[in-house]
Amino acid sequence: MTASTRRTVLALYMRVFRIARTWQSEVTSDTESERKYILQEARTLFRQNQQLQDQEAVKRCIEECEARIEIGLHYRNPYPRATYLPPMGLATQKGRKLRAQQRLRKQAKPIYLQSHDDT
Repeated sequence: MTASTRRTVLALYMRVFRIARTWQSEVTSDTESERKYILQEARTLFRQNQQLQDQEAVKRCIEECEARIEIGLHYRNPYPRATYLPPMGLATQKGRKLRAQQRLRKQAKPIYLQSHDDT
């Protein structure tokens, strides 16, 4: 990882922690749980991607982090926004067509949800 990339990642990490420290929920009783969620999610994802060496993968993670920060601040909701596509809603076929639909679904996944597995 280059020095400028490292600086960017550390700045994002610190920004997330500052946001968590000053976070105010719409519902006052949820503020503490949302702060804990922000901290836990940041620690988990940054540690999960700590060993990345590929510059493109690091760039995608930085873009995802920035997108999640902006969406969370805009909507005042720290949780990832849902995608409105049912798990198997595009295809009922089997074999090739199903794999093609799964590939299209993976490509259509928003940038702010790239780190989350399909559940």
